[in-house]
Amino acid sequence: MIAKIDRDGCIGCGTCPEVCPEVFRMADDGLAEVYVDEVPEDAKDAAIEAQEACPVSVIVVEE
Repeated sequence: MIAKIDRDGCIGCGTCPEVCPEVFRMADDGLAEVYVDEVPEDAKDAAIEAQEACPVSVIVVEE
């Protein structure tokens, strides 16, 4: 499973790293980024929760 963020649409709210810090973090530019190549098995539910919680729907988590 991988996660992606359309950083052009990110508003930097910080929800995704709050929900799933194993996959997401805030970059130096104030926008969220994915910092792992593969979502860890024990973080899959949290990654999907972060996708659903994103207020601008710029996160995609897929197989």
